[in-house]
Amino acid sequence: MTTTGIDYSALSGLDMLRTAMTMEDRPPYIGDLLGMEVDALEHGRAVFALQTRPDFANPLGTTHGGICATLLDSVMGCAVHTTLDAGVGYTTLELKVNYIRSAPTDGRRLTATGTTIHVGRTTATAEGRVVDEQGRLVAHGTTTCVVFR
Repeated sequence: MTTTGIDYSALSGLDMLRTAMTMEDRPPYIGDLLGMEVDALEHGRAVFALQTRPDFANPLGTTHGGICATLLDSVMGCAVHTTLDAGVGYTTLELKVNYIRSAPTDGRRLTATGTTIHVGRTTATAEGRVVDEQGRLVAHGTTTCVVFR
């Protein structure tokens, strides 16, 4: 049981994420720090977005690659999470990110989509893409997650 009175361990991964992400007093998560918005949560798929801002800048003045990496880790991990049964957990084992183009820090919307490739008994893999407002690819990646039953 949590301080919200909801027993998350009794919910499937998809139900848990949908419940937690729609609560007004939801538990804190990395998305709060970056201003992530949850656009979609479906079985095997997650879509999050954020607006770039000046404090995301790298030394060159564009959005730091860690922002895209965090978006990708979040949507790919949550895509895996949406497929898990109640009481089953996971964590990222490996993350691979390819950067295609820079993104300005002037309030551009970046949208990341993660989809599962394989969800097995002990490991899961997923892929993700980050696009800008014009639909241009900014970064893409893959992940391997370990599943805890």
